Order: sequence, then C-alpha cells, then structure tokens
Amino acid sequence: MRAPRLLVGLSAVSLLAGPLAASGQRAAPAGGGTLRPVSNEVNLHPMPDTIEPSWDTRADARTMYFQIPAPRGQITDRNGLPLAQSHLGYHLDLSFPTGEEMTDAQVVNFAKTQLVAAQGAIKRKLELTTAELLDHYHNRRMLPMDIATYLSPEDVESIRPRLSASLILRPVYLRFYPNGSLASHIIGYSGKTTAQAHGALQPNELLWPDLEGREGLEKTFNDQLTGRPGVLNMTFDGKGNKTSERIVSPPIPGNNVVTTLDLHLQQLCEQTLAKGCKRGAMVMTDPNSGDILAMASWPTFDPNEFVPSISEADFKRINEDPNVPLIPRAYRASYPAGSTFKVIVGAAALQTRTITKDDEFSGPSSMYIGNILFHNWKKTDAGDLNFVQALAQSCDTWFYQVGIKTGPEKIADYARRFGLGQKTGVPLRDETAGIVPDNEYMKRVHKRKFYDGDTANFSIGQGDLEVTPLQMAEAMGTVANGGQLYQTRLVQQVQGLDNDVASAYPVRIRRDVGLSPDVTATLKKAMLMVVNHGTAAQARVPNVDVAGKTGTAQWGAGNNDKGKSRTAWWFEGFAPADKPQYAFVSLVEGDPGDKRHSGETAVPIVGKVLRELYKNEKPPKADKKHKKSDDDDDDDSNGSGKKNNQDPDDSD
Repeated sequence: MRAPRLLVGLSAVSLLAGPLAASGQRAAPAGGGTLRPVSNEVNLHPMPDTIEPSWDTRADARTMYFQIPAPRGQITDRNGLPLAQSHLGYHLDLSFPTGEEMTDAQVVNFAKTQLVAAQGAIKRKLELTTAELLDHYHNRRMLPMDIATYLSPEDVESIRPRLSASLILRPVYLRFYPNGSLASHIIGYSGKTTAQAHGALQPNELLWPDLEGREGLEKTFNDQLTGRPGVLNMTFDGKGNKTSERIVSPPIPGNNVVTTLDLHLQQLCEQTLAKGCKRGAMVMTDPNSGDILAMASWPTFDPNEFVPSISEADFKRINEDPNVPLIPRAYRASYPAGSTFKVIVGAAALQTRTITKDDEFSGPSSMYIGNILFHNWKKTDAGDLNFVQALAQSCDTWFYQVGIKTGPEKIADYARRFGLGQKTGVPLRDETAGIVPDNEYMKRVHKRKFYDGDTANFSIGQGDLEVTPLQMAEAMGTVANGGQLYQTRLVQQVQGLDNDVASAYPVRIRRDVGLSPDVTATLKKAMLMVVNHGTAAQARVPNVDVAGKTGTAQWGAGNNDKGKSRTAWWFEGFAPADKPQYAFVSLVEGDPGDKRHSGETAVPIVGKVLRELYKNEKPPKADKKHKKSDDDDDDDSNGSGKKNNQDPDDSD
C-alpha cells in the first residue's frame, strides 16, 4: 500500500559551528515559518577530516563519539498538509579557545567579554554563574556552552552581526506547529526528555536534549515519530584542538503520522466556534467511513508555547484560565444529551416494534408519573402526535410515555449500539466513556432499581446520561448511513520518508446497529422537519437538505438548582440528508442564568460551516414527473396539521 506523497519535508540540521545536512529537509526561517515542498530524500554532506593520513599511532589524540538527535516525523492532515513538523532552532553558545588551558580567572574574563558583546542584541538577560562556567570549561570545553537556548527569529537576526569564533549560533532540531493553536487538542505537544547535560563528557552523549511527545498524537505515536540518532565522530589532539569531525552515521528522521483531518475544515470549525461561543466543541465526520474530518474544542491553546518547555508563568496563565483551554471538550468532557437523545429513543422504540411510525400518543403540557408532576416545555396541549410530529416538536410528555413503554433496558441497549457509554477508541489519552444508565448501574450507584420517573428523565436525555460530542457525531453517522457503526478513525496511516506505509488503520465497521430501512427513513424524515419547520431553522442551507435535532440540557454543579446549573446546548445531524457526506455535532456550554436556547447558540455554528461548504451547490434539476409526497409541506406546519407555534427553546 502506497501513501500519498507528503507536501512538506523535514528541516536540515547543522552541528556546532558548521552545517552537516543530515536529513535532506530544507530549513524553515529561524524560530518558525512555513516550509516549501521538498524531497524526502536523505542528503548527507559530512565535513572532511582535517588531519593528514599517517601510519603512526597518535598517542596524544582523543576520539569522542556523540549522538545526533534525529528530527521527529511529521503529523499531517489527510492531504499531507503539516500539522506538526521539525525545523531548526538556534542556541547562542560560547566556544572556548583550544590550546593551553586557561586559569579560572581567564575563563571568567573570557566569558564576561563575550556576554557583554551579546547582551543587548537579544531580548533576554544573559546570566551564567561562575560555578556553571568553570564546570563546563573543565569538563566539557570540547563542546560549546549554551548561554541562551531556543532563540526567537528576531534574536537570531539581531545577534548575527556580533558572532565570532567564540560567540556562535548552534543549530538544533526544534518542534514547530505551523498552524499555531489549530487542532492543538488533537496534535498535543512535545518537550525535552532531559535537561542539558553537564559534568564530564560521556561516550555517546546526546549533543542536545531530545524531544518526546507529552500530549495528544505526539504522545500516542511517540515511538513512531521518534527517529534514530546519528553518530558524530570528533578527534582532538593532546592540547584539545579539534583535528577532525565527521558523521559516522546520519540521524534518520521519524515516521510521519497521516491523520484523517481536513486542515481547512478544521480551520473553519475552529473559527466558527471562536466567534459563536466562549466554550464548546464541534465534530464533523464522514458517515461512510467513520473518519474524523474535524474535531474542534474551544477555547484552545498554542502548543508552540510548550516547546521545548513552558515557563511557570505561562503555564499558570493557561491552567488558571476560567474557560479551561487545556480540556479537549470534544472527547474528554461529557454532558447530558438533552433532546438530541430522543433520536436514539425513537430508534429503540421503532426498531423493537414497541411503537409504529403511525402510533399516536398525547402531548399534554404536564403529566404525573408516580406522585411527581413532569412538565413539557410547551405550556399548551400539543394534541395527539406520531413519532415524526413529536420529534419535530420535541414534545417531552410524548417521550415520557414512549420511553416508559419501551423500557430503560431497551433504550440503554440501543444507546450502546450507537456507541454511547463507551470510548470510541480514538488514539488520544483519557477519552471519557460517558454514562448510559441501566438497571445494573442504578443498583450500583443509587442502590435502587430504575423507577418510571428515572426512565422519563432518561427518555429526554437527562438524569445520569452523559455523552461526548464525539460519541454523538458517531451516532449521527450511524443514523445517516442506515445503521452501520464505523470504527471512529483519526489516523489513516504511519509512513516513512520513502512514503511507504509502515502501519495502516483501515476503515472497518464495528457493528450493525440493526435499523430497518423503514426506521431509518422515519428518523430522517423527522430530523428534516426539525430543520425545515422546527427549532433548527438557522441550519438551513440553500439547495441542500439538512437533517438535525436540537437539545438543551442542564448539567454541572447545582443540577437541581435552576439558578446555579449550567446549560449544554446541542445540535446534531447530517447533510445532505439523501446522500450524507457529513455527520456533525456542535455543543455550546452556557453560563448559569443564560436563558438562550440551542437554536440561538449551537445551530448557527453548524449552519455557518455547512453554508460555507456548500456555497457553490447548484439547485437540483426540476423533475417534471415529481408528485407531492409525504415529505412535502405547503406551510410551516409541524406535521400535526397545525401551524408551528413552537417555542424556540427546546429545553428539557
């Protein structure tokens, strides 16, 4: 199996004071910048030996071998566009004179002279303790000493005119995230494996600290992304003069991880989230493969701040942000599903033949279950409704009755069939499984059985039910394609520099949910009405039919205190409804007391993304033989024969 050739190569490397191109990658601008397309071929130019060949053994010579850290492989989107790559960073170093050994006082004076020459050219204070300076001189002076690490591009250009044989720039590999905060919760970040070495030089010592993945795909695929170190041979005479330097073996860059993400769609989702909410998530998948095309959590963070390590002040700023930007809300946070769960309840009730699509149940404004009065969001009686009408109106009292009739075990069974209450298997750390309550759960957690009141709450996506946006996108993809739950896929393959695939993650079906064509058609018809005649009007797209379901749920601390509980606004669905290309979910976290509804929050986010995706869509050709079907509506009817006077707040 061959992979698509990546569009961006790795960066070149040079060691100490001279370049040794060890990877065939073109260097990016110092400290950042976008790389141009290059070949993935390895291109090695070792420095020639500077001593003459001799038959005599040099008793005063000393040979040292050092490991050259290899550049990490890239992380790319599905088209080979870079999400994470390696390029050159620079350290400012002292290169000590060789020959006769200096006294401690001479070493200190030498260092002071160089620091004075450098100070003012870079935007940081240069400080070295006498102990650090003398330790390096007496134990490690064969190698330059770092006095400022990982310079900014501005500092590199500013210091260049002041460089000398004693004050040098030492290139090192540096991890770089060219799109800044884009997809940071997925990519993660990397950091130094160890501190800079000190004390006596050791055989095979790394020339500078290597990097390792700390979060996200960087961590999960660390072994594949980590390359194989090269070996540098350096020979010194008895006075410490370097007589030769050559690469015995070049470093071999790590493999590349090709994700399923579409960089441009990821950008669109993140930008739309940023404008539409303070906290939230959006997931878009391909319902015909299970591929994650975009998975955005907001707010986000810039992983470049973590490379090679983050300052205490910067970490405190990020960690103490009240909007918690480090949490990947799309897969590591779970929420009550609210009325979006009614799609699953309907699937369970219809497929188990508990009800038929034509069965009608009343929709009163309130009803007693046991000795507790349960309310519908609507203050007036909705009349008798079938499933399509009930979902379009999101009638709570209708779903209380159907949920109790179906039973919590059947509802829980179908929820799990759709992938809820279990991890999707996405290769990211600490994915949450969520909660799908059943009788065993109620006995274990609440020490009692499932009462009808519990089932009523369960039927409208409240109670103990918790799901992630990624799980709901997975479920919507399953409805869209007619009942096939695909294995959610975030990584397509891992490939080497020659573009051969080292490992692949093929598309596969986890299970067949078991939806009949008739049930699938009924679910789609109801979800079309939600968009065309219900609470999701702002998701309409010219020339494209969008199927969806809104939901509003209370969650968080103070769940029983309406004044303190927070709100989760949902919108889920797929488009186009007849031949789905995208399954989607948007989730917006509301602040306590915020009285808006999903039609004002979660729905417009999806609508803006879909309208951008289908902005060039042409209207379908007119069919002269077309006859009016059950899906056609003459007015803004809610399907019950009555004008839709539905309150836009689909609150549970």
